Amino acid sequence: MAGKPLNKKNLVALGADALADLLLEAVKGDAARQRRVRMALSTEQGPREAAADMRKRFAQIRKARGFLSWKTQRTLARELTDLIGVIDQRIAPEDATTAFDLLWSLLHLAPGIHERTDDSNGTIGAVMDDAMDVIARLAPRLEIDTQALAEMVFDAIIGDEHGAFDDAVTALGEALGEAGLAHLKTRAEAAIAMPLTEADLARYDFVQDDTRRAELARDSRNSKAKIILQDVADLQGDVDAWLARYTAEQLTFHTIAPQAAQRLLAAGRPEDALRIVQNCLARQDVRDRWFDMPDLDEVHFDCLEALGEEEALRAALWSRFEGRLCAPTLRRYLARLPDFEDEEALLRAQAHVLAFPDVVTGLAFCLSWPDPALGAKVVLSRTEDLDGDTYEVLTPAAEVLAPEHPLAAVLVWRAMIRFALEKARSGRYGHAARHLTSCAQADAAIDDYSGHPDHRAYLSALREAHGRKTSFWERAVTLSG
Repeated sequence: MAGKPLNKKNLVALGADALADLLLEAVKGDAARQRRVRMALSTEQGPREAAADMRKRFAQIRKARGFLSWKTQRTLARELTDLIGVIDQRIAPEDATTAFDLLWSLLHLAPGIHERTDDSNGTIGAVMDDAMDVIARLAPRLEIDTQALAEMVFDAIIGDEHGAFDDAVTALGEALGEAGLAHLKTRAEAAIAMPLTEADLARYDFVQDDTRRAELARDSRNSKAKIILQDVADLQGDVDAWLARYTAEQLTFHTIAPQAAQRLLAAGRPEDALRIVQNCLARQDVRDRWFDMPDLDEVHFDCLEALGEEEALRAALWSRFEGRLCAPTLRRYLARLPDFEDEEALLRAQAHVLAFPDVVTGLAFCLSWPDPALGAKVVLSRTEDLDGDTYEVLTPAAEVLAPEHPLAAVLVWRAMIRFALEKARSGRYGHAARHLTSCAQADAAIDDYSGHPDHRAYLSALREAHGRKTSFWERAVTLSG
């Protein structure tokens, strides 16, 4: 007789005593799980007890000095994430101020943790971002003196070397209010106006030129204060103050220009926004326009629309579609055409997709539109151009094509099989074997292979060319059996 499945219903039926015994046995020797159970117990007692236990745990983390391996780092990240959840769901509803205090303390753990581990994968950074997100939700309910809060935010950002407090001004904007934001602005401006200290200059002792050394030291010291000023300007709706942080050249960077233009648009200044976009586009045309910049293009369209530049807007939309095969852009373009003209334009777009130099990009467009019939035409007309290494597009494409266009699906599967075997990518043999099984299953639905080998001939040629790749054939036989 088969045992009962391990699920919540069957576990509840065991009763509290039995479950308690099992839990004690499960956490024995596992400090992380024991802490989780203790936190659950203290949470049941109430927010005050849970907060007290958290502060004890934070103190332990602050005092710790040992290096955190990637496995230990992930365990700590899970624990902190669980604590953030407890704060958000159990403490914040009853006591927003205590919840904020706990989250602020958790964010201050970041420097010590970063010193003990490699966070190049962003695991710890993501936890801190989660904590700041909860703070943002708490902000409207906080009852903290705005000037005192502004001081806390200023000190945290100025002393932050790991980015945990990068978004503190924005997150706490509602709690700071106009008075708190004004105080932050005053503190940041005063910090920038202060003369450089010997300690500031000492960081750049390796620079021989005194003037250059002072410039570098000043830029480094003032960068965080300028971030504060920019965030304050954003919250106060002062777009000029936001822009003042950047030089004219920096406002042509594709990483900055879209944000600047969006703010100018929101401020009712579409001409200024368009000027920013055009300057950025001009820079990219002579440098690296090959690099896709969807944010810049999107705000460009918005500027033209705000200015009523219909002809220029249509031209810009079509240009992006032509170069990127961007489905949302084509939809926006077609929606702006008069009746009946959109049908002709869609036919022109489909012809462009069929002739697009990168066949996989064309196939990706067909998936996103979606247009399986056009996708089948792309595959059947450009079979030899399919790159079997682009499995992230080809795999879903084959699944979409299979029901109505089985031959196209088979040719896509074959492209991935060919790549895996010709390049001897043994890690993909399992996938290739499944693709071969899919080809066999689709064979019955294909009346005409249109000049391509049928499944029997294809399988024979595959064995002839790659018969010695036994690990692939073993997988294929297992799946077919």
